[in-house]
Amino acid sequence: MKYTSLITVIATTIALTTWNAATAERLVILHTNDTHSQIEPDEDSNLGGIYRRGVIVDSVRNAEKNVLLIDAGDAVQGSLYFNLYGGKVEQMLMDYMGYDIRILGNHEFDNGADSIATIMAPVRAELLSSNYNLEGSALQPLFKRYSVREYCGKRIGIMAINIDPEGIIAKGRYEHVEYIDDVETANVMAWWLRNIEGCDVVVAVTHIGYLSDLNLASRSKGIDIIIGGHSHDLVVPGSSKFQWKVPNAEGKDVIITQMKSKGRYVGEIYIDLDDMSISNHAIVVDSRLDARIDSAMVRLVEPYRAGVDSLMTRTPVGKSKRAMAQDSPELLNWATDVVLQLGSEMAANVDMAILNKGGLRRGLPAGTIHEGQVICTLPFENYIQVIDIKGSDLLDAFYVMACANGNGVSKGVEISYIPGTKEKEYKDAQVVSASINGKPIDPERTYRVATINYLVDGGDYMEPLTHSTLVASSEHVVYKDILEYLRNGKGRNKTIKPDGIVRMHTN
Repeated sequence: MKYTSLITVIATTIALTTWNAATAERLVILHTNDTHSQIEPDEDSNLGGIYRRGVIVDSVRNAEKNVLLIDAGDAVQGSLYFNLYGGKVEQMLMDYMGYDIRILGNHEFDNGADSIATIMAPVRAELLSSNYNLEGSALQPLFKRYSVREYCGKRIGIMAINIDPEGIIAKGRYEHVEYIDDVETANVMAWWLRNIEGCDVVVAVTHIGYLSDLNLASRSKGIDIIIGGHSHDLVVPGSSKFQWKVPNAEGKDVIITQMKSKGRYVGEIYIDLDDMSISNHAIVVDSRLDARIDSAMVRLVEPYRAGVDSLMTRTPVGKSKRAMAQDSPELLNWATDVVLQLGSEMAANVDMAILNKGGLRRGLPAGTIHEGQVICTLPFENYIQVIDIKGSDLLDAFYVMACANGNGVSKGVEISYIPGTKEKEYKDAQVVSASINGKPIDPERTYRVATINYLVDGGDYMEPLTHSTLVASSEHVVYKDILEYLRNGKGRNKTIKPDGIVRMHTN
């Protein structure tokens, strides 16, 4: 089934749940992941929006006796609400909706562990982390290893499996947070929940990505459901792209589910509390819910909206001939070329630029571009840096980029690669050819590269870049440098003409 037709099926066949009194007792788990500060609906799809999500939660709670609301991390980072208010608005609204259980994603750490502790200390949800040793961290008093909930005499055990911060969370942002192997922890926790706590169903809420969920499911014992996040995939029954039911190490099925990103879907899981059978699907968060939005919830945001609106609609900084979608080569090329330009102003003889596509969090429109849109496109506190790196290490970096199915390279650079296979987590990728201005990369030559400090420090698993020598570093975060480039630099009064050529392409 094609992805578009799958969405159509979900949208047209799944209505908000109704309860028949003659039906057996059941638990309904509603779940979200990677909502990324998306207070308003997503501009590209008009899906999502936290007020619409509130309608779904309230409707299910009004219809069902037993409801558990869970978030699988990355509730923050992605809109100006986070840049301006540091997560306060997201936490307030999630509390208003009555989230029962929440876990950490990697972007919760964007402002550091101490910031998480400050923002989440008042949160009413139960906060879980099973495979982080938080001893000595500001987070330790806030988080529990697991939770057990009882419904109609049946016990549901919930654990939280978090991502390894090394290579994905910026250095210095996860002080005193020690990662423990995900599979080992999950199996120990499942045994404990089954044999000591007497749980009938075990749920692993994870923020490790779909491929890691597959690995966890196949090697697990005692886990019934994995509620995932991080990879922004829509994993539901009927999907031809994702395996949603996986036999574990004992041959028993584990259900895997994930709800893409930006709050465009809410997952719904039914657990029959008589025979313990499990089913699940997705609810589309769309405009059909607008008529029932809770006005009190909207009023909670009003004190914060003015600051967002002023940057998003009243501060023009440039123009684009065409729209550049978040995942488009046009946006990736433009942003990487600007990094090249700015890096070349910081140091002489810069050969190329590298930028990670995961650092681009929204698209830019055709016509007038406003300040807030640029901030939301590159929202992270990263800095442009210029490095010198040996050609052999640069080729190794291209291999890492191939494992990620491509990343941003500047004009004049062409890389051909084989992306590898899912079964091997894409680690069998190959770089077929790599050149700058038609000349193959020389493993023995030293190249000067403009990029961002997150990648230089090995973020996004770019460990080869850590072998470089730092030449220059900006004093400002990336979006401030780009805003200055558009207002007063070489981008001033120039209409952006997006280039859609895929510079790093499959062979």
